[in-house]
Amino acid sequence: MHRKASKDLFDRALKSTPGGVNSPVRAFRGVGGTPVFFAHGDGAWLTDEDGNRYVDFVGSWGPMLQGHAFPPVVDAVREQAMAGLGFGAPNRAEIAMAEAITERFPGIEKVRMVNSGTEATMSAIRLARAATSRDKIVKFQGCYHGHADALLAAAGSGLLTLGLPDSPGVPADTAKHTLTAPFNDVDALREIFDGVGRDVAAVIVEPIAGNMGCIPPAPGFLEALRQITADAGSLLIFDEVMTGFRVHRGGAQGAYGIEPDLTTLGKVIGGGLPVGAFGGKAEIMDRVAPAGDVYQAGTLSGNPLAMRAGLALVGSLDDAFYGTLVATTRHLAEAIKASAERHGVPLVINAVCGMFSMFFTDQDVRSFTDVQRADAQKYGRFFHALLARGVYFAPSAFEAAFVSGAHDANAVDHTLAIVDEVFQDLDS
Repeated sequence: MHRKASKDLFDRALKSTPGGVNSPVRAFRGVGGTPVFFAHGDGAWLTDEDGNRYVDFVGSWGPMLQGHAFPPVVDAVREQAMAGLGFGAPNRAEIAMAEAITERFPGIEKVRMVNSGTEATMSAIRLARAATSRDKIVKFQGCYHGHADALLAAAGSGLLTLGLPDSPGVPADTAKHTLTAPFNDVDALREIFDGVGRDVAAVIVEPIAGNMGCIPPAPGFLEALRQITADAGSLLIFDEVMTGFRVHRGGAQGAYGIEPDLTTLGKVIGGGLPVGAFGGKAEIMDRVAPAGDVYQAGTLSGNPLAMRAGLALVGSLDDAFYGTLVATTRHLAEAIKASAERHGVPLVINAVCGMFSMFFTDQDVRSFTDVQRADAQKYGRFFHALLARGVYFAPSAFEAAFVSGAHDANAVDHTLAIVDEVFQDLDS
């Protein structure tokens, strides 16, 4: 498959952009080779600058739940653009989006719109510290919560791909307040709380890990987090930037029946446009300015363009949609696993509604340590073999694959035929 235009564009980008990209995982460092520059998206398909077409399982890292260029979203954006891109003032759409979120998410009574997932988690941490008058936070190894200083400790996603344990530029006095525990390890969390529990403002977790690959919570894990934090007077924060609306109409908290104190959202609520939000119990959220004394602000927060796009997307996500999404994801995961077994390729697949990951290992993957045991180099060969045949998965062994409502029988059958062909040749 010829990709000269992508190569030329990347060479050009290297002259004006650090690493030639605007987010590290796009650089293909985890799989090698040159990034693909895309020009067009339609449903489950992407077209690159050379005119090559691919079935897309990245979906802009999650928000394209109905595929690319979903007509209701496109129409909403077009209508709002004609009425004005933004006002820096209140607008009707931000109220409607707040109502859509609070109606669906059990743990959210009030919500504040922001402009990114990083901004959402950063603000939620500040609020949790103010609400508890404590400084320490606990996160889980391999979970990524954006690039705010306090959260770049044992983070996943791009940091795993680039092989960086943390980031230079994070002050030691900031990092010392962040404690880490293995994901799905309740005993490790109890040990932390036995020691410093009364100093912990909050535990933040991806209820379904997605930034070290898709790793569901072990039975009882989220329930234990809820109980441990409640007993210690700490807050529980669900980072649902990835899972919000993707795995259930009420996010992971709706799927698992656990109500966190605070929730962070992103991606889907902008319909693909830059957006974020944090919300929670009213008594906690009323600490946020101007209602309270915890400062947070943003000129573009709740801008009508993103809100209209998000409302159009969220409004399309009914029970029938989720039923189809579950069935499609399960079919893909089971068929890929069966294909690997036929060709003698050790493979573990973790899947939850709308997202899944493939790990080249013969051991269960339930934590960051398990992820590190998987064969990332084999994933890189697998990735490029698929890419050359028109299937686009994440350019990193540490990211989830995303399924949309646009992944119809044609896209799925095309993908499975190519996956089977690649498994047959993978070790030859």
